[in-house]
Amino acid sequence: MSEIVKMRAPGRAIQMPEKKWGLSGSTLKWIAVVSMLIDHLGLGLAGRILITNCFGMSREQWQSLYILYRIMRGIGRMAFPIYCFLLVEGFKWTHSALKYALRLGIFAIASEIPFDLAFSGTVLEFGYQNVFFTLLCGFLAMFGADWLTQKLLDEKPLYMQYIGALLITVLCTAPMAGVAELLRTDYGAKGVVCIMLLYLFRYLKWEQVAVGAISFLWEKPASLAFIAVALYNGKRGMRLKYFFYLFYPLHLLLIYFICMMLGIAGQSVI
Repeated sequence: MSEIVKMRAPGRAIQMPEKKWGLSGSTLKWIAVVSMLIDHLGLGLAGRILITNCFGMSREQWQSLYILYRIMRGIGRMAFPIYCFLLVEGFKWTHSALKYALRLGIFAIASEIPFDLAFSGTVLEFGYQNVFFTLLCGFLAMFGADWLTQKLLDEKPLYMQYIGALLITVLCTAPMAGVAELLRTDYGAKGVVCIMLLYLFRYLKWEQVAVGAISFLWEKPASLAFIAVALYNGKRGMRLKYFFYLFYPLHLLLIYFICMMLGIAGQSVI
């Protein structure tokens, strides 16, 4: 099997030299988590206060809160690109793509009620689905592209491998982007496309950073996330895998309970 095909095999990627300085994977996760928390507090809490004006704010106070809301949402744009990058990194090194996909699927389902409560004020709302579904669609697209690349391009000339890998990636991206759009997942088809662009350049660090930053220009603050990605040193860092998974539904429930205490939980913000 040629080198390029070997590099695409899940769990068998060639070990790249690690930097001694920079940000570990867990540090990137913390940046994403804090950014996401600020974003969701902005949308779920500050957004509801703005809509309902439950504190009887004056015009000046309302405008000040709106400025804070916009800042919080801007900071929050950095979370998803980091999660996309970490998803691609996880796919490169996972020993079981099936377990990874199941984990994403389980947390997508488990997070849906907290997501709907936090932002729609209802137990189940099928008009908009949480980001885990987007990540799952991206992961399945990567898995399909990886599997087909190995099956169809093994022992082919190098130029055919590059062209074939590109065509296969497009072929696998389109249906999963369609599924994300059909389900109306957070970030939808654009999210899946951005994941797959990072996947295409997963072994070319600076090209990946550049392509990632450009691919998120439709949400300009999101591109700033690739400053942190550029500082990634290839190390895992702290092993807190399930904490980061559990944090998503738990912080959404916390936002909902705060809104309940303020009497504004029934107001939808999406």
